[in-house]
Amino acid sequence: MSNRELLLGDEAIALGAIHAGISGAFAYPGTPSTEIFEYVDSVADKYNVSAVWSANEKVAYEEALGMSFSGKRALVSMKHVGLNVAADAFVNSGITGVNGGLVLCVADDPGMHSSQNEQDTRYYARFALVPCLEPVNQQEAYDVTREAFEMSEKHGLPVIIRIVTRLAHSRSAVQVGPQREKNTICKPHDVSQFTLLPSNARVGYRKLTEKQPGLLEASEGCAHNILKLAGQDTSKGIIVNGPAYNYVREAFGGTVPFAFLKVGMYPLPAGKIRQLVDAVDELLVIEEGYPFIEEQLTGVLGLPGKTVHGKYDGTLPRTGELSPSIVSKALQLEDAQLQQPTLETVPGRPPALCRGCGHSDMFKAIRSVLDETEESAAFADIGCYTLGFYPPYNAIESCVDMGASISMALGAAKAGMQNVVCAIGDSTFAHSGMTGLLSAVFSDANMTVFILDNGTVAMTGTQDTMLTGEALVNQVKGLGVNPEHLHLINPLPKLHQENVAVIKNALAHKGLSVVIACRPCVQWMKKNK
Repeated sequence: MSNRELLLGDEAIALGAIHAGISGAFAYPGTPSTEIFEYVDSVADKYNVSAVWSANEKVAYEEALGMSFSGKRALVSMKHVGLNVAADAFVNSGITGVNGGLVLCVADDPGMHSSQNEQDTRYYARFALVPCLEPVNQQEAYDVTREAFEMSEKHGLPVIIRIVTRLAHSRSAVQVGPQREKNTICKPHDVSQFTLLPSNARVGYRKLTEKQPGLLEASEGCAHNILKLAGQDTSKGIIVNGPAYNYVREAFGGTVPFAFLKVGMYPLPAGKIRQLVDAVDELLVIEEGYPFIEEQLTGVLGLPGKTVHGKYDGTLPRTGELSPSIVSKALQLEDAQLQQPTLETVPGRPPALCRGCGHSDMFKAIRSVLDETEESAAFADIGCYTLGFYPPYNAIESCVDMGASISMALGAAKAGMQNVVCAIGDSTFAHSGMTGLLSAVFSDANMTVFILDNGTVAMTGTQDTMLTGEALVNQVKGLGVNPEHLHLINPLPKLHQENVAVIKNALAHKGLSVVIACRPCVQWMKKNK
């Protein structure tokens, strides 16, 4: 019987967590991390693991922390911008520490394939003073996940695993191991551990700082921090982080001739870095993401006596993801075989709403009304409907973060703008739109909120949504929206004129109005015939 499985990077992490003995997995959908939870969910019954989508990333992290409080192991996963949502709980969990092992897997998105920014999760690990692991490939993704739970329980801290899009969504054979037994329920021995009153938090923070030498020692001895000096060319030293190591090896045809340090665990192994710096004439830092290592290496004043090349001097680009051709150029190894198409050379093919999407007909109705006004502002949110920015709709003017549409519309309304509208999906509304609507209700702001209820989390693969249909209507009423100014419509082409009349009526009201447009997602309908 073979112990090898063909897995995505996301799936390797999920299976590694299952084999590490988790009792629960927690997440909110977000590309490129979605498949981590989906894999756990697909085998949850087999392994007796709790797996239910959370309302947002903060809730997911707090649920995982609660499971850890109970003594059991928990995996929580999200994309990089999701960690912004979960940051309050995450940063404080460094101070509370953990009881059962707690591992947070964050999928960063260099190049912004499906994200608003390129932020680098390693900064969050450094900020919260917790360990971070970076796998190179699918095998390491599986292995470091198992190791991360052991590390979490050994040091009493949450541990981050940072991956990037290319690893998350590529597939390879993985050698898997036996499943570890799960923890039994066991509350923390110290009742003050998870109660961050200032008197307790001060003690917890001191303990966290006292753990740092132990974490540094673990990093120095970590098998994923590989230093190669003997027999290497020392005219140049290379420091490379996990994901970028693949490109360096490919550029050299498999074997790196220069002295190098591959970093796969943080905090940075300062001793190994010092050995490399002392041995080489100059340094090249190649890292996927921000110049995180380079920044710490050079500091404010640089590295006396050494030339350091990387993202700060333009040897590597500051934006976008790395590729074999980019790394080959930085290494002065130009090779035509390594030249690959980039986003700049591939013909443009803008994303578009699916054929038959209800958002399309909704935007047509909204736009036809706003085009008749002298002044208007149209805010939108994260989801498929963001594609309403493109022609032929040209229907929205903002997309910043989850839930921002309602809050930004509220700010514009308070500024005195007229005909202020915003569009938000049912799942995004449940994620972080409700608090903005609560503020709008309190102010009775002169604005119209469109909640586009397609019954699913469509953009990330039609996962279940927590608020749809009657439950969504009741929630909106429960937040205090006046039923007289709550309108329900079906965005069908044949109802265009009828829907336009409803929208005009909503905009004419000098106060808050809400329009819920309910039409199932076409992809969800195909999936659930």
